[in-house]
Amino acid sequence: MTDKSSATLLAPTALSTVRAGLWWGLLGVAAFSFTVPFTRVAVSGGGISPLFIGSGRAVIAALLAAAALALTRQRPPRGVQWARLAIVAGGVVVGFPVLTSFALTTASAGHSAVVIALLPAATAVTAVLRGRERPPARFWITAAVGAVAAVVFAALQGDGLGGLHWSDLLLFGAVVAAAIGYAEGGLLSRELGAWQTISWALVLAAPLMIALTAASAVRQPPSGTAIQWAAFAYLGVVSMFLGFFAWYRGLAIGPMAQVSQIQLVQPVMTISWAALLLRETLTWPTVLGGVAVIACAALAVRTRLSRADPPKRD
Repeated sequence: MTDKSSATLLAPTALSTVRAGLWWGLLGVAAFSFTVPFTRVAVSGGGISPLFIGSGRAVIAALLAAAALALTRQRPPRGVQWARLAIVAGGVVVGFPVLTSFALTTASAGHSAVVIALLPAATAVTAVLRGRERPPARFWITAAVGAVAAVVFAALQGDGLGGLHWSDLLLFGAVVAAAIGYAEGGLLSRELGAWQTISWALVLAAPLMIALTAASAVRQPPSGTAIQWAAFAYLGVVSMFLGFFAWYRGLAIGPMAQVSQIQLVQPVMTISWAALLLRETLTWPTVLGGVAVIACAALAVRTRLSRADPPKRD
C-alpha cells in the first residue's frame, strides 16, 4: 500500500475503470452483508453487552488502521479534512455499529435487513444534499415512498402503525448515520485514498471507543461463547476495517452514483444469510417489505444517476 494508492486518478473514466469500481463496491457489500447476522449472533445470550460489541469492534479496527498508517508512513490529513473525518467517524465508526448492536438485541436479522434496505436511498439523498444537486421531483418521491414503506413494514411487524419498537427507531437512526458517513467518506476518499479515509476515521474515534469499551467491560464483564467471539472478531476485522477498504475504493474510483447502486443487493444477501445461518423463517411480510423498500431505493438511485451531470475532472 502506497500513499494515495486507492485515490481516483484524474483521467476520463474508462469502461475498465468503471468495472473496477463496481467490482470493488460489490466486494465491500458482500463483506457488509454478514454484519447484521453476525451482530445478532454476538449479542445473543446476553454474555457480551451491545455497547461492548458496538465500541469494541471499532477498537480492534482502529488498532489495525493505526498499524497500517504507521507502516506505510501516511501523511496526516490537513485542516478541514479532520472535520470531514469526524463526520465519517460519527456515522460509520460510532453511529451505525452502536445503534445496530442495541437494536439487534431484540430485532431479528431479517427484520433489521429490511429497515436497513433504506440505506442506498438515504445515501443517495445525502449525496444530493452534500453535492447541492437538483434532481427531478420523482427522485424525492421515490425516496419518500421508500421511507414510508420501511416505516409501515416495521410498524406492522410490531403492534400496528402505532407500535414501532425502540429497536426500529435505533435502526432508522443507524441508517441516517451510515448514509452521512458513506456519502462524506466517498467524497473524502478521492482526496485521501479509500483505505486511508476509513483508517484515519477509526484512529480519530479511537479514544472515545476505547473509553466506551472499557466502561462497558467494567459494568458487564464479557463472557461469550467461541461462536460469539468469532462473530465479534469478524465485525472488528472485516465489517469495520477490510470491508471499507473495498467499499470506499469502489466509491473513489466511481462513478459514485453507479457504484452506490450495488448496495441494493446487500439486504437481499443479509436476509439470505439470516435464513441460512440463523435459521430465521422468511415470512411473506419480510419478503414483500424487502422488495418494496429495495425497489424504491433502486428507483431513487437510478433517477439521480440518470439526471446527474457528468463528473467534473480538474
